[in-house]
Amino acid sequence: MKLLRCALLRAGCLLLAASPLVGSPLAESPTEHYTVKVIDQKPQPRTHFVQGLEIHDDYLYVSAGNYGESQLLRYRLDDGRLDAVSKLDDRIFAEGLTVLGDRVYQLTWQNKAMLEYRKSDLQYQRWLPLKGEGWGLTNNGSALIYSDGSAQLHFMTPDTARILRSITVTEQGLPVSLLNELEWIDGAIWANIWQSDRIVIINPASGDVTGSIDLRGLLPQAEYRAGTDVLNGIARNPSDGTIWVTGKRWPWLYQIELVPGTPIPHARQTDRISR
Repeated sequence: MKLLRCALLRAGCLLLAASPLVGSPLAESPTEHYTVKVIDQKPQPRTHFVQGLEIHDDYLYVSAGNYGESQLLRYRLDDGRLDAVSKLDDRIFAEGLTVLGDRVYQLTWQNKAMLEYRKSDLQYQRWLPLKGEGWGLTNNGSALIYSDGSAQLHFMTPDTARILRSITVTEQGLPVSLLNELEWIDGAIWANIWQSDRIVIINPASGDVTGSIDLRGLLPQAEYRAGTDVLNGIARNPSDGTIWVTGKRWPWLYQIELVPGTPIPHARQTDRISR
């Protein structure tokens, strides 16, 4: 009996060791890869160092960063006319933003504070303590969700900024850090990856990356000027479901649609965008 039990145990161990799903990053669902097609584009001021972007009630909200230049702006989406603006203290570097209820929330980079505004006129109301750095910000309709430059996303209450839970974002078992601007789209979190032309789609329950969007070549080389910076900014228009993206000191907002694609080695820097 002992010999039989040992044989069965050895067989079981061999089966487990041979299984590609045990102790392997392949246990996660494979990442879907996309490129994009440009459907439309709208002009925007090149001066905006875009850190946050959101569309709400046919208005475009923009958080512009940099010390001495940080501000919160609201534009009419149809014609791009500036509707309201709130300038920040020169000592504050603004980061991501989101609109929830009758409030607008804006992160700061290293001031360890989240700013709260009245949505009707963008008047500053108060600040809430923030743990660590603030990078990207979005919401799921009840909780605020922010990134801090690491591989973690934090869910917090909008009234007290109390952390409810945190998730680690992983792709095929490996952490994905430098998560920047965020947007809640169809039950998932879309995130810019800082210093890259990639957006990842994240499962908010598990933190798994389910999709990867390649946006290399979105801003044509001819549009680059001194100071033109990286891709950053994702906004979904709730009224029609369109998705818009932009970058820091970019002259355009781009409406995009996803196109199924395949992963391409980093060395192959070809234009991947259909127009």
